[in-house]
Amino acid sequence: MAVLVDKNTKVLVQGLTGKTGTFHTEQALRYFGTKMVGGVHPKKGGEIWHGSEGESLPIYASVAKGRDATGADASVIYVPPAGAADAIIEAIEAEVPFIVCITEGIPVADMVRVKARLDRSTSRLLGPNCPGIMTPEECKIGIMPGSIFKKGSVGIVSRSGTLTYEAVFQTTNEGLGQTTAVGIGGDPVKGTEFIDVLEMFLADDATESIVMIGEIGGAAEEDAAQFLIDEAKKGRKKPMVGFIAGRTAPKGRTMGHAGAVVSGGKGDAESKIAAMEAAGITVSPSPARLGTTLTQVLKG
Repeated sequence: MAVLVDKNTKVLVQGLTGKTGTFHTEQALRYFGTKMVGGVHPKKGGEIWHGSEGESLPIYASVAKGRDATGADASVIYVPPAGAADAIIEAIEAEVPFIVCITEGIPVADMVRVKARLDRSTSRLLGPNCPGIMTPEECKIGIMPGSIFKKGSVGIVSRSGTLTYEAVFQTTNEGLGQTTAVGIGGDPVKGTEFIDVLEMFLADDATESIVMIGEIGGAAEEDAAQFLIDEAKKGRKKPMVGFIAGRTAPKGRTMGHAGAVVSGGKGDAESKIAAMEAAGITVSPSPARLGTTLTQVLKG
């Protein structure tokens, strides 16, 4: 079991023909044969994309055409910031069930427009400004390096891009491995929040423990902690380790992501850590000790 993506997930690429899209599509095809089924480009429909090792994929003029032709159930977006919001909306209108937007730097006003459209749809958006999602040895969507993953029992959800890799690398080194790693992204307006992913991990039988990496700013971590407290009362609980990035930021300063502004007493690391601990999450003292902390928690 895993969440959101597995070996059967068929993925379209919006922004395939650019450098970034090409590189990460090549990597995905080489990762246990992730089913990348085609690209989308309004002016290049009917052409064929070629990778550096002889890979080839058809290019469709629109997401709708690509979905009709391939039966794709996911889309990944590498479109530059100015066109990325429209790319997400095009995927929503083509009724793609799962849309992953890697693009960083989309204007917040554009994302507000996307969110309004998303809320009236059946699609799920992951991102923007996220590293993507990986189910080890099955499916790689986005920019996470496949080499650090190992099939296993830990569900990882993170607002920080780089620290997602840390959690993966360390749980691999501890011999635990992962069910799925999900980078939700750090922008203030996004498609998928901690609670959405935590709900999936709690429901997934293969996920035996969870690592959650938050950041300063906003209230998503506090909301997630309250959700976990409420679920634990219903008997739904799994061992968890957490970490908050940006602990060293001075008050009122932005640090890390676009959305991470600390206002006195709210959104700062200390209040997030307190909320997580109240929800039964063991907070790691440093990102370098996420793996060993989880092993200790599991040993009880």
